[in-house]
Amino acid sequence: QVQLVESGGGLVQPGGSLRLSCAPSGIIFSIYNMGWYRQAPGKQRELVATITTGGSTSYTDSVKGRFTISRDNAKNMMYLQMNSLKPEYTAVYYCKVMRFTDTWGQGTQVTVST
Repeated sequence: QVQLVESGGGLVQPGGSLRLSCAPSGIIFSIYNMGWYRQAPGKQRELVATITTGGSTSYTDSVKGRFTISRDNAKNMMYLQMNSLKPEYTAVYYCKVMRFTDTWGQGTQVTVST
């Protein structure tokens, strides 16, 4: 019943910017803590950023100062603004309802390359 649809990925040059969007459905969005994960080729999926119901945020060290997670409860949307992109950020990015451990969307591909 819970569905997560990510969008906004694509090919971008190093130093460029991208904004990812997440449109959850099947939940009362405003009452859940949310997050963004990513999985690079040959690597484990890792948690990139989180945002609580009240808007408190946290980030993995490698993206601090470059990424901004946000949410708009009125629109049932979550975002990840990514600036100063590096090639090592290339991965599939996934939206996550933190407490629904077994629910994943298809993700959106982010490729940082010349």
